[in-house]
Formats: sequence, C-alpha cells, structure tokens
Amino acid sequence: MKTYILATAAFLTTISLTTTVQAANSEHVRQLLATKQCQNCDLTSAGLVMADLSGANLSGANLTGANLSRANLSGADLRGANLSGASLFGVNLSEAKFSGANLAGADLRNTYLTNAELTGAYLNGTNFQGAVGIPSQIASPEDFYAWGVAEAQKGNQQQAISYFNQAIAIKPEYAGAYLARGVARYQMLDRQSAFQDAQVAEKLFTSQNNTPGTQTAQAFIIELQTPVNEKISTGKPSFVDFLGSLGSVLLQFLPF
Repeated sequence: MKTYILATAAFLTTISLTTTVQAANSEHVRQLLATKQCQNCDLTSAGLVMADLSGANLSGANLTGANLSRANLSGADLRGANLSGASLFGVNLSEAKFSGANLAGADLRNTYLTNAELTGAYLNGTNFQGAVGIPSQIASPEDFYAWGVAEAQKGNQQQAISYFNQAIAIKPEYAGAYLARGVARYQMLDRQSAFQDAQVAEKLFTSQNNTPGTQTAQAFIIELQTPVNEKISTGKPSFVDFLGSLGSVLLQFLPF
C-alpha cells in the first residue's frame, strides 16, 4: 500500500512538473524580467501582472494565455508574437509594435494604444472595450459606435464621445453616431453641442429615409429647445426617461 502511495505521489509530481514546464519556461521568465530581452521565448501562460516591460524585445515570443494585466509594455517589440488568449487588461501598449502578432481572443480592455502599430496583426475576437487610442484602421465605425454606447451606458460619457468621434471620422454620414454623441453631451449638460449634433443627425436620417431616426432626432431637438428650470442645477437630464432606456434608443441605430 505504501509503495502504491509513493508511486502515485511520484507520478503526480512528474505530471505537475511537466505541466509547469508546459505552462511557462521559468528561465525565460527570469531572463525577460532581468534583461527585457526575450526574443522567441516560451512564455505560455506566464504570470506577468504589473510587470515593467517598457521597451522589451518580445518579438516572436509565445505568450499564449499569459497574464499581463496592468503591465507596462509601452514601446515593446511584439512583432510576430503569439498573444492568443492573453490577458492584457489595463496594459500600457502605447507605441508598442504588433505587426504580424496573433492577438486572437486576447483581452485588451481598458488598454492604452496611443501610437501602437497594429497593422498586419491578427485581431479576430480581440476585446478592445474601453481601450484608449484604438487606431481607426483596425475597427469599423460600427465597432466604435457599439463601444461608445457601452461606455455611455456605464456613465463614462467622455470616453463614449471619444468613440463616437472616431465613428464619425471614419463615416461622416453616420447619423446614429451624431445622435449618440449628442445624447452623451446632453448627459454632460452641454446642451449647445448636443443641439448641434441633434440637428446634423436629423438631416442625415431624413436624407437616408430613416423615419425612426428622424423622429428620435426631432424629439431630442424639442427636448433641447425646452427651457431648463434654472432651479435644477444638478441631476441627470430627462431625455433618457422621455425616450426610454439609453441603450434601447441608441442600439437601434446599429446596422447589424
């Protein structure tokens, strides 16, 4: 019996060690943290949370399933790296190079992507929700619109406006984005800018024969033309209550 238990323990230990090796090459992890030079390294499922990897050379590295949440990868070279399924939540990726990298299914929520090079990267299923500085060429105007609506629903109106701006920059005739930006500005008590957006939205919806859109924009304009009770200086405006849920109002203008 004792022999059986010892044999079983040895077998399980072997499996555990093998799994550890398969998960990440510990020597490569130490090399990366010590030198920031780890080309073609095996960092599969490595735990690199909050690591300072600014300017690191990780070209060709295997980072499949690695956890890099809150790390600093600004200016890092990740060209040709495999980051499929990796967690990059909240990571600073400004000026990082991703040409030819595999980011399929990677979590890039709340990342900072200012001046990041993503041309040629594989981005199928990549989650960019809440990311700042997303290059316009890697997402459609509908993507930016959807992200903006999601941020607006969470109360992050400034980030929502940034997404709507990008949607409009790519697709200037995107009536829904103007309306959505107007609503976000209205939520920030910027009635003048909201009114301008509502007018543009109404004209575009009308020219596109979008009756529901035209009616919604016209209702918004009427609301904006209604004098504000000067005694009410705080609190949310009533337009969302007037039309119903913010999400239901804005999501109807997604073309997919």
